[in-house]
Amino acid sequence: MEEGKRQKQIAGVIIEEMNTIFQRMGLNMQDGGLVSISSVKVTPDLLEARIYLSLFQVKDKGAVMHRIESKAWEIKKELAAKIKHQVRNIPQLKFFIDDTLDHVFKMEELFKKIQDEKKDSE
Repeated sequence: MEEGKRQKQIAGVIIEEMNTIFQRMGLNMQDGGLVSISSVKVTPDLLEARIYLSLFQVKDKGAVMHRIESKAWEIKKELAAKIKHQVRNIPQLKFFIDDTLDHVFKMEELFKKIQDEKKDSE
């Protein structure tokens, strides 16, 4: 099902505010790597926001996710202060790892391997 206009608007506001919250709380640099918000998906009832995090060069992804989830209440409180005039209810925040970047690197490696094998066979 396609996202509605209001869902996209709320997701845009959340991603913008979450980026500043992560910077202010020092959550964008974790475990020697970079944590960034790649996308936000909001449910049709606007009660849940699924926040997809891109973890670049992070050694222990599980520990970073645990650290972020342990601060979820504090993050939601700051988000509520910023968007309370734009939404009736502050959505429940759920954090997920966005591993599309990992898939892209794997695909590039496979294509490179295929090209190398093709050159060797010629």
